[in-house]
Order: sequence, then structure tokens, then C-alpha cells
Amino acid sequence: MKVTVHRKAHFNAAHRLHRRDWDEEKNRKVFGKCSNPHYHGHNYELIVAVTGEINEETGFVMDLKDLKELIYQKIELAFDHKNLNEEVPEFKELNPTAENISVIIWRKLRSELGLHLDLEVTLYETPRNFVTYRGE
Repeated sequence: MKVTVHRKAHFNAAHRLHRRDWDEEKNRKVFGKCSNPHYHGHNYELIVAVTGEINEETGFVMDLKDLKELIYQKIELAFDHKNLNEEVPEFKELNPTAENISVIIWRKLRSELGLHLDLEVTLYETPRNFVTYRGE
């Protein structure tokens, strides 16, 4: 029997959506106010879902204390109160859209989980705008 456990976390970060190979006019046309050269910020909400079989000995799919610590070490320390474009190496050449941020988060967490566990990341950029990535 497979069960999914969820852990919610948050981080605050600034970013700018733009492509260096486009001029300012095209960046503004495509990305709008999100292309502000002085950046802008979000209060990101993150939901990490881990699915697997219940361990008969512990009754856990995964100890949520361990998941909490993993998210803190791999995501919150790396992203919280950072300028994603300038301070997070993964976004030096990658546009930090919500879609790309969710993929990077998934990759950072996936490498730390056993292969018997499935992972899904949902990232809220605003209360009404969010993306989900399952590693597909």
C-alpha cells in the first residue's frame, strides 16, 4: 500500500525573469514587470510530497523530521533571502521561473531520497500561481 506524506516549507527570494540574449524591450514584452532590472521578490510556499510503501517496523513512509531537515539543508539554506539570479549557482544561466525553480528543487531533493520513494514538488510563487513537478 502506497501512501504520500507532505511537508510544507517556505522561503523568500528575489529574482528577475529575463534572457541576456534579448534586448530590454523584448524582455519587458515577454516577462512584463517580472523583468524589472532591479529584481522583485516572492514569499514562496513549497510542498514536498514523498510517496512510498509504509515501513512495517516504523509505520512511516519517511520520517517527517528527516524530510523537514532535508528541505531546510538543501532548499531553505540555499534559497531563502537570496537573489536567485545572483546568489544561487543553478540560476547563473537558467531563467529562475517558477517552473525552473521547481525542477531545481526536485533535483536537489531527489538525489537525497531512496529510489523506492517517489517525489513531487509543488511551488507557490503567489497564493494563486503555482507549479508542480514530478520528475517527468
